[in-house]
Amino acid sequence: MPSDARPGAVVFFTGLSGSGKSTIARALADDLREHDPRLVTLLDGDEIRALLWADLGYDAASRVTNIKRIGWIAALVAAHGGIAIAAPIAPYDEARREARAMVRPPATFTLVHVATPLAACEARDVKGLYARARRGEISDFTGVSAPYEPPEDADVVIDTTTTDLATAVARIREALSASSAGGAADDAPVLSPSRPTSPVAGS
Repeated sequence: MPSDARPGAVVFFTGLSGSGKSTIARALADDLREHDPRLVTLLDGDEIRALLWADLGYDAASRVTNIKRIGWIAALVAAHGGIAIAAPIAPYDEARREARAMVRPPATFTLVHVATPLAACEARDVKGLYARARRGEISDFTGVSAPYEPPEDADVVIDTTTTDLATAVARIREALSASSAGGAADDAPVLSPSRPTSPVAGS
């Protein structure tokens, strides 16, 4: 990375299905592409699953593997000076912490918890997934038949029932700018960024 380049960054969203993660992530990506010179890569949870590893299920082990893989890709983007925006459900605290640990300084990691209440997520569920899960038609559904562990280490917490889209994006941009400035000040830029360790498939 050139000495005058800004370090890469990962913005990692977590939240229930229907919480608004993807909507905010897309708006953030659009905003950054307009105002930030760094390359922006959007990693949508559903798209990543469908295109790259449709073999994974929704049991706990598969969800952990999914987050490890997304975290590794995001860290690799950041290691080369880009901004990776990841928007999976990411229900487990340990897996999120592993994703954070994959990001090597001077790149930064910003965890965004989209903390929209479960009732609101169900009310806006146009696909009827929550209703199917409550009827027992979908197993391992986060928030109904599978757990969601709210993060205690989130850098930004957003409830979309009380925060509009523009404000949500602005708050994340502020946190991202603050973390990037701190990373640049605290860590000397590296000429050849180290790659994150590849996760073991199926682990």
